[in-house]
Amino acid sequence: MANSASLTQLALQKFKKNFWGVLSFWLIIIIGLISVFAYVVAPDNSQDANQMNLSIHSKSPGFKVLMLRLPSDSESEQNVFSKLFYGDYNGVIEIPISDFKKGDKDLHYIEYASDGLIGVEKSISLEVFPNKDYKSFVKERTFIFGTDKYGRDLLSRILVGSRISFFIGFVAVFISLVIGILMGSVAGFYGGKIDALIMWIINVTWSIPTLLLVIAITLALGKGFWQVFIAVGLTMWVEVARVVRGQIISVKEMQYVTAAKALGYNDFRIISKHILPNIMAPIIVISAANFAAAILIESGLSFLGIGAQPPMASWGAMIKDHYNYIILGKPYLALIPGLCIMILVMAFMLVGNALRDALDVKS
Repeated sequence: MANSASLTQLALQKFKKNFWGVLSFWLIIIIGLISVFAYVVAPDNSQDANQMNLSIHSKSPGFKVLMLRLPSDSESEQNVFSKLFYGDYNGVIEIPISDFKKGDKDLHYIEYASDGLIGVEKSISLEVFPNKDYKSFVKERTFIFGTDKYGRDLLSRILVGSRISFFIGFVAVFISLVIGILMGSVAGFYGGKIDALIMWIINVTWSIPTLLLVIAITLALGKGFWQVFIAVGLTMWVEVARVVRGQIISVKEMQYVTAAKALGYNDFRIISKHILPNIMAPIIVISAANFAAAILIESGLSFLGIGAQPPMASWGAMIKDHYNYIILGKPYLALIPGLCIMILVMAFMLVGNALRDALDVKS
């Protein structure tokens, strides 16, 4: 046990010396916290950050406008946790305005219009506002990342969209580990016809292009949020299975395995308690790589329209909606979510490389 602890401490010390690995690790932690508490930090905390205002569509980063916020008439019971994880179902109606003035009984305002046009003048009763305090409902709003083609706050969509890209890694890697470790362990430990059968299944699955297999599974399960998670996980287990099989074949004849068999331990205990803990290093490294691969696959599926469905925010879907804006003079609408994908994928790859170096006992 002491030896195991010392090896773990040695690996941790080596990991801490890797600047890019540590930086990427903390970046992943920050993105993970942002994805969990997205509706707390997002300027638009409506469900899916889907507050549309077509009059301010496709505005540049840093765009500012007066925003009239009208309290919602419909009130439904929604607890704090629901608002935290799913956004505000009720929300408020936001109207971009260019000017306003108070009347005797009404608030008169001019709706915002771009390109130098004059907006429509409208009025609303002061009774709508609590205690007729309309001033607290008219505030200047700054869109840090600008707005998308539907007039939604791009920053809020980016923050909420991080959830799918981040959590698909966990779900897909978990599914791939469960199936891959099970199949690889059985194939490597028992060998013979069982190994041949499992390797045949692995090779058949491996020969099918990943994206096509994911599309087929997604179409079979239906379009949706969880369907994509499951589909990606079901396509990534073959790499884990091959690694586990190879590692078990190389260690199953070692003395500690022979000693465990001599003591009468059953096969399940030998594999789970003695073999797997000793071959976890390559499994951890390949899991980090699978995190990055899952994010890229999900982004590709969302770009093709098979992933998360509108109005749910997804980085891949945001690129799909705005890729034509690259040649229309507003490339940031597609480049910002693209950079987010690149940064998150690179962070997982750098962490994987750092873990590989730290867990390499030969170095």
